[in-house]
Amino acid sequence: MRRLLMLGLAMTALITAVALSRTESPKGEGASNPLQVSIDERNPWTTLKLNNNPNEFRFVVVSDRTGGHRAEIFSRAVKQLNLMQPEFVISVGDLVEGYADEKKEKDKERLAEEWREFDGYVRQLQMPFFYVPGNHDLSNVFEHKVWKERYGRTYYHFVYRDVLFLALSSEDEIPAAGDAKDDKKQTPKVGSYISQKQRDYVKKTLQDYPNVRWTMVFIHKPLWALPEIEKSGWLDVEKSLAEGGRKYSVFAGHVHRFQKFIRNGMNYYQLATTGGGSKLRGERYGEFDHFAWITMKAEGPTIANVMLDGIYPENMQKIRTDEKARPETTKRPNVYATTGKVLDSVGQPVANALVTFWAYDKKNKKYVHKADSLTDENGTYSLSTYTANDGAPAGEYNVTVIKRVPLFDESGKPGKNTLPEKYGKADTSGITVTVKGEANNLDIRLQ
Repeated sequence: MRRLLMLGLAMTALITAVALSRTESPKGEGASNPLQVSIDERNPWTTLKLNNNPNEFRFVVVSDRTGGHRAEIFSRAVKQLNLMQPEFVISVGDLVEGYADEKKEKDKERLAEEWREFDGYVRQLQMPFFYVPGNHDLSNVFEHKVWKERYGRTYYHFVYRDVLFLALSSEDEIPAAGDAKDDKKQTPKVGSYISQKQRDYVKKTLQDYPNVRWTMVFIHKPLWALPEIEKSGWLDVEKSLAEGGRKYSVFAGHVHRFQKFIRNGMNYYQLATTGGGSKLRGERYGEFDHFAWITMKAEGPTIANVMLDGIYPENMQKIRTDEKARPETTKRPNVYATTGKVLDSVGQPVANALVTFWAYDKKNKKYVHKADSLTDENGTYSLSTYTANDGAPAGEYNVTVIKRVPLFDESGKPGKNTLPEKYGKADTSGITVTVKGEANNLDIRLQ
């Protein structure tokens, strides 16, 4: 009897193992091969439930490439994305340097070459790339014309696996042909504006897709954090997004500094750079080259900021490309290391304060921002002008010191300044220094 029982148990285990090895592939797109493994009473794994839900997918958002682009960054990111293999890539604008004058033939030729260069990079991707325009791409009516000739629409949408993707333009013409009457009240210009026509498009698109599981919005400028938000048209977009309890996320760029916002209970992300102008001072400043890796799960998106410096091919050789930097970035005045401490009236260090050096522009009769730094916990600052901790040009400066708590709140507004207001303006701070053509150590005392 015992022998029969043991034989029965052995047969049961064998049938279980065979059944597992014969498991059919999941149905539908993206199905993987069945997991085949022998199961014992004790097994060296946590679970056999694979993380391969066919409704999940992964895509990438790249940020500003231009605004003083640096050599070999965006083109390297293209090759790194091919290593990572997302399903598609979408941008938040500023793809070319732009700002071309139609009346200047050299500008027209330069803009055409910039677009040919950029298109050449994204054509190397092994997955789709979705364009979103920025202010460098649509700085004037002429550049709008060029965009429409090359790519057609400046705003559009698509749906993938029950997720709505809205690619918007923060650089509408004002007024634009066919827009509603309220646009005609605005001063004609281009930029920092969502026309009534585009707002109507957003509203209708959202009405057409009321039950998608999530909505992803991509726009170049974080209009919710810029002055005159009421005139930009963004509040109408938010109103449409809020209808029906819709779940959504918003991605922008433009500022070249990472920051997360929360508005109306939803997450908004201002990305740093993917090659655009940056001092690259790291996470504390929100200055780094990265892309956002987004996994769309049933409960919503999970977002990972992937630093470009952390992605290497299997041979661990740094990826090299022939992408050149913007010419102006190689023709800059010399700078000199400038450090020091910020101390209060009793000699105690002032931590987490923004120190800014301002030079007076006699021609335009105003102070011009030249270099800045955040103080550390010991009150020490190290100025940056072009790159991290490179210093400042030689000259005379007025210095401002501001300590905001928090630096920015979750809605994007600067926190309250906890220092006397006079130190926050170049013409009232009373702090003047001289940076010499050598290493400088300049302590700052707040009286």
